[in-house]
Amino acid sequence: MRLWLKASCLSALALGVGAVAFGADRPSGYLAPGEFDVTHVIEPAPRKGDPRYETDRKIFKATRALVGTPRWQLATNDAEINARALLRDFSCSVGVVLTPESAPHVANVIARAARDTGAQTSRAKEFYQRNRPYTIDKGRICQAPAELYDEKAHRVSYDYPSGHTTYGWTHALVLAALAPDRAQQILERGRAYGDSRFICGAHNESAVEGGMLSASATMALVATKTAYQADLSAARAELAALRASGPQPQGCETEAALLAQHVMPNLGRDH
Repeated sequence: MRLWLKASCLSALALGVGAVAFGADRPSGYLAPGEFDVTHVIEPAPRKGDPRYETDRKIFKATRALVGTPRWQLATNDAEINARALLRDFSCSVGVVLTPESAPHVANVIARAARDTGAQTSRAKEFYQRNRPYTIDKGRICQAPAELYDEKAHRVSYDYPSGHTTYGWTHALVLAALAPDRAQQILERGRAYGDSRFICGAHNESAVEGGMLSASATMALVATKTAYQADLSAARAELAALRASGPQPQGCETEAALLAQHVMPNLGRDH
């Protein structure tokens, strides 16, 4: 097992992730209320006595060595969660500069899908109530702790599954469907976006895995919806036109080198 390294809340609305990411007036999702419950699909959050719990602690402690490195800076960049930032973060992987203005249909289908995936992750957060790693062990994180505080509940927001990872993996799955010739690059960026959360120290590694599975499971159902397929079709045509004439993103070689880094064996996930 190894990590990728170099040399949220009680509900999404409580943390504000959904509103910040896609706007307070973001569109509705594709799933009906009560149609799906991801807590029946994902693994339970690690608890004391579970080997995964201790592995999470080891990963958190080991990744503090990354503070100040280029990979830490990428994790800090990835902590910014809003529609514009996420489209920017996936621009290199798609091969064209993405913005809400240049790709409104792309932004719309992602926002609607993320409404569903985010709601399911919020449900799981409330169900499992897993604490964030820096509340268990001391260590610097790449965000201000206030950003992870649930003002409504008067406590640090919950860890499992990771909301940032859920949104990042939702972007990856939708964009891979829109540009299948770039699927490998897009999915690699989505994986790295999730990795940034435990590199940052804001989440446990298990929460990142949980966020990816929560998004994948929810998207499996979203993909069956006629409305989603119609929106996807419009977004696919829009993205094809943009890729044919749109501006190229900058700094992609540097980003690719960071995404390819793998060190610190015997921790994290098998590859």
